[in-house]
Amino acid sequence: MNDTEREAIILNSAWEMIDGMVNWAMFVKTDRVETSNLLFETRQHARLFAILLADFLSEIKAFKGDPVPLGLRNAPSGARPSDLTFLFHLRQVCAAPKLGKEPGELSSAIEAFASWLEGSFITEGVNLHSINLAADLRVARFRYLKICGDIAKHNLARLATNVRHIRKILEEAGHPISEQDGYLAVETFCEWFHENIFMYHSSQIAEYLNNIRWAIYRYLQPEFVRSWHRTNIPGADFPAYSYRVPSEITEPVAVAMYWEAMNRSRKPPYVQQFRLHDHAKEIY
Repeated sequence: MNDTEREAIILNSAWEMIDGMVNWAMFVKTDRVETSNLLFETRQHARLFAILLADFLSEIKAFKGDPVPLGLRNAPSGARPSDLTFLFHLRQVCAAPKLGKEPGELSSAIEAFASWLEGSFITEGVNLHSINLAADLRVARFRYLKICGDIAKHNLARLATNVRHIRKILEEAGHPISEQDGYLAVETFCEWFHENIFMYHSSQIAEYLNNIRWAIYRYLQPEFVRSWHRTNIPGADFPAYSYRVPSEITEPVAVAMYWEAMNRSRKPPYVQQFRLHDHAKEIY
């Protein structure tokens, strides 16, 4: 994959992932541009959002020595936490844009979310009753979101990495526990952080993701205007259209994703840009 093909894949993939998380099937619809919070349709929608978010916040790695899929690049060693998420690939677009010329808004939206993710907070009196422990914990936002999404997605047999993270969080708070207690703490850890803190954070996360989606839309508009054109199909009862695919894009997957990105660019995102009131961002 060359850089232009890679950019088409990155932008379309990011847009698709955000569409899956921030939509009016997941959240109760509102027309407001300023709001205190968004409400999930059901508890199951909240769980699905957490799972999809954990995927977005996961590093794309090579498997058993194979190259990283679709020609994407590896994050550098010692990378900052947000570079172990899909934000790393979006940063590559902003660093050397190909399909657009003005990545400033997209870069700002990415860095705003990255800065928030890399922050931490203290939550007092976390009650892990399954191991008879209550403690004040300092937790990085990125880490607890990954843990909660993984717990929602996997069974205990596939949570060894997250058990290690939970044990480390507790050890740093002065409460070292055994591996067995780590597994026992998984459910109550998720209860505390998913039911309370994640539900508080979810509206803010949706705002960050929606801003990234709108920035991708605006970034691609000049390319859409250049590329879209009507085509004539003899005997057709409806107008047809096509895209002038850049000559640099030849790989079939990249061509398909370029078309998808252009089709998404035909109209603004369904969810309007909205802003959460400042008082809804004051804790955690």
